[in-house]
Parts: sequence; structure tokens; C-alpha cells
Amino acid sequence: MSDIVRVSELNKYFGSLHVLKDVSFSVAPAEVICIIGPSGSGKSTLLRCINFLETPDFGSIEVDGIEVKAGVPESNRKQKIHKLRLQTGMVFQSFNLFPHMTALGNVIEGPVTVKKMAQKEAADIGMGLLEKVGLAEKRDEFPKRLSGGQQQRVAIARALAMQPKVMLFDEPTSALDPELIGEVLGVMQQLVEEGMTMLTVTHEMSFARKFAHRIMFMDEGRVVETGAPEKLFTNPEDERTRSFLGALARIGHRKD
Repeated sequence: MSDIVRVSELNKYFGSLHVLKDVSFSVAPAEVICIIGPSGSGKSTLLRCINFLETPDFGSIEVDGIEVKAGVPESNRKQKIHKLRLQTGMVFQSFNLFPHMTALGNVIEGPVTVKKMAQKEAADIGMGLLEKVGLAEKRDEFPKRLSGGQQQRVAIARALAMQPKVMLFDEPTSALDPELIGEVLGVMQQLVEEGMTMLTVTHEMSFARKFAHRIMFMDEGRVVETGAPEKLFTNPEDERTRSFLGALARIGHRKD
């Protein structure tokens, strides 16, 4: 089966800072890739470039057959970027819910305003998604009345309401208290089991070990090493990967 995501020679600068350096990889349908690496390695910028929340300077991105090349005038690719974004759902570290909208209102806002879906149809889909993430009874609550874990589950439902082909998760549990992390990882596990294609930047190594098909280790804007979890975690080839995983293991022992 052909790849659903292709990233080719992607480069991104912030001023003189070269944040992404010739990043290339592909993702098969229903594949789950977890992206790991130290802070500042370009992980979040990579996700934001895939759906053009950040504009790459060089390279190309293709999602479900829609290819957008960097360097092409904005006016010539605006429609393509819009189509590409419709295929990608994004969940951020901070929940980014609209504070003046209920949980259901947040979920249906995209389908109604972007896809011009009828309010009732969107509400039916939205309620199904809130039920999916275990929050049907919170449909009329505003974000300030929800816990962090509940807000993030609403954010996942909101992204799913656009019926994306690919889900992008940018450290979705990093802003949560430890006891709430499991709520969000449980929803993500369900999506994995349902065959959703996922790219996840995460520090949750247990999730990555158990559910990723491939681990991508990034450092200083480059993909240093990619491999199956059992291979990369137990026998990494690159010294930088070994050093990073060793540091994580030491931190884990100190916490114990």
C-alpha cells in the first residue's frame, strides 16, 4: 500500500537558526510513529510543518496524495495547503479549547464552520466522539469546569470531528498531572487499535514501546535513527541515541 505521508528534504529556519535539516521519511496507512529526542531537537516544529502551521523553507510534504512544495508562492499553493490541513488533525500540548464554548461546541465548531456541515449532523457526530473519549455527560460543560485530562480528551474529539486521515500529537500529556495522563493515553491507545495513522511527539516511553510501529529519534534538527521499538530501545545503533536513552533510564531510576 502506498504511503499516506511523505516528507522530503524538509528544512526550516527561524532567522539564522536552522531548526530542521534535510528531514525525510514516510508513513504507511495505519502506522504509528513516535518521535523522541531532547528539547530543541525540532520535533514539534516538524509536526507543525506537516500541516503548515509553520511554513517550511525547503522540501516538500505530501499527505494522502496532496503534495505541497516549499518555495512556491503562497498564492499558488493556498488551496493545496487547505486541502492538506483537512487531512491532518492536530492535538497540542496546551488544549487550546475555545473558553466560551461548551465541550460539544468545541467539537462541532470545525465541521460547521470549515466543512459547512449542518448543525444537527455535526452535533450527532460530536456526541458520538464525546462518548468515544468518555465525556458524553460533559457535553454542556465549559472548559474551565473540566480537568486537564478532560480538556485534552475534548481536544482529541475536536480533531477527530474533522475526519482526518492522519493524527498529529505534540506531547499531548506534557501539561497534565501524572494521574490524568492515563486518561489521554487510553484514548490514543484506542485510536491505535482502530488503525488511525499517527505521528506522536512524546516523552511517554512506555506508550512508545507498546504502541509505536517505529520510533524516530531526532537531535539538532536531524533524524538520527529510526527503528522498531524493540530494536531502538534495546540496541540503538547511534551513540547519540544511546546517550539519550541512557539519560532517560537514569532519570527513571532516580524517580523510583
